[in-house]
Amino acid sequence: MKLTDLNRHGGIGANCHLIEVGGLRLVVDCGFHPKLSGAAAAPALEFLDEHEPDAVLVTHCHLDHLGALPMVTRRFPDIPVLMSQPSAMLAERLLRNSVNVMKRERAEKGMTEYPLYTMREVDATMRRVVPMLFGQPRRMTTGEDEVEITFHQAGHVAGAAGIELRYGHQSAFITGDVQFDAQRVIGGARFPAKHFDIVVTETTRGATESRPSGARASEVDRLLVAIDKTIKRGGSVLIPVFALGRMQEIFVVLNEARQAGRLPDVPIFAAGLGMDICNYFDEITRQTGITRFHRSVLRDLRVKPPPRNMRVGRAPSEQGIYVLSSGMLVENTPSYQFATGIVGRSEHTVCFVGYCDPDTPGGQLLATKQGEVFVFDAADYQTPVRAHIEQFDMTGHADRDELLEFALQADPRAVVLTHGDPPARAWFAERFAELAPKLKVLDPEPLKSYDV
Repeated sequence: MKLTDLNRHGGIGANCHLIEVGGLRLVVDCGFHPKLSGAAAAPALEFLDEHEPDAVLVTHCHLDHLGALPMVTRRFPDIPVLMSQPSAMLAERLLRNSVNVMKRERAEKGMTEYPLYTMREVDATMRRVVPMLFGQPRRMTTGEDEVEITFHQAGHVAGAAGIELRYGHQSAFITGDVQFDAQRVIGGARFPAKHFDIVVTETTRGATESRPSGARASEVDRLLVAIDKTIKRGGSVLIPVFALGRMQEIFVVLNEARQAGRLPDVPIFAAGLGMDICNYFDEITRQTGITRFHRSVLRDLRVKPPPRNMRVGRAPSEQGIYVLSSGMLVENTPSYQFATGIVGRSEHTVCFVGYCDPDTPGGQLLATKQGEVFVFDAADYQTPVRAHIEQFDMTGHADRDELLEFALQADPRAVVLTHGDPPARAWFAERFAELAPKLKVLDPEPLKSYDV
């Protein structure tokens, strides 16, 4: 197998690999780098011009894995795009939202190269999609060579897949982003426990110590306590959420807490792309059973839009729990605007329930001490931090020891490290060297091809 990382900046970003196996060239994922803008945020797709791929395989629908997909199908209009059935139900909505965001940034920031693709090109991409059922192999051939491709449920988010490749007597497994523990709206990964010659593994939490059993439930308990304390002192709670997966999980958490008498009787407000994604989760639940989310949760919680008079720097006119995207307080999103009105007031709380990149407004707010001035650059507004700022570890990624265990049980001859910052990858490299000294461990450099 030959592998080339097309994420030109390395680390976690524009996830995209070219894998050449059994005579086939397969592009695995094609995402945007969340820290970059314009064409620089896309993978190095020009590399494919001399290595024309036979298919694209998409592990899941987060934009760092999906966002640049129409740029590949524009280059290769007849290429098939394989993704799980739930991902096929979600992808079009997320790609269309990406076009709208790029159009807005063109208007607001003068980014003339935006949008990098159009709604028409999204339509063309979706016509190339081949939905895959979990556990059911699909064979692809080129000449006399044949590769068997099987998608396996990966947890993480609705539709996420690990991908098994078999060619002759050889095999490889690509984890994608994976969570082995069940979440409120989706079960954990169901990866095959067997031998693979090559394992390509994510390393997201390699620099973070593994959590004890039951840690996720403890974090949910901490969140509910923080909500209760905030409401009792007269404040409101902002829960910034990712639109895909985390918003739906938080709704289920709040609904279960309310049924158990653990949630204060205050209004719940929600806004952002995640509200639309709720409809898709409901449909995925009914059609596939992969998720456990029904729109009735919104009705039970009496979720409603935020008050219309939300303005930069203005305190909320109604006390309540505000579940707003984006999860990292990205500029010009509902959570970002709402945060301007509560960060400077001590009665309120901001509850982050997912990872925040240090370079995003959310990451910067988490790093700001009480009393220090925080600047909302996009809103041209600043305020001393007086609100309670808390973070809860409800990650959608597996702990490092779980990934290590999965890779070692496969007894591979080679492991490839992906989707992780340098310290995270270094931890895995060191542990593999200690536990399996004969194992070939590869941390690929961008745009360099490796025989694995």
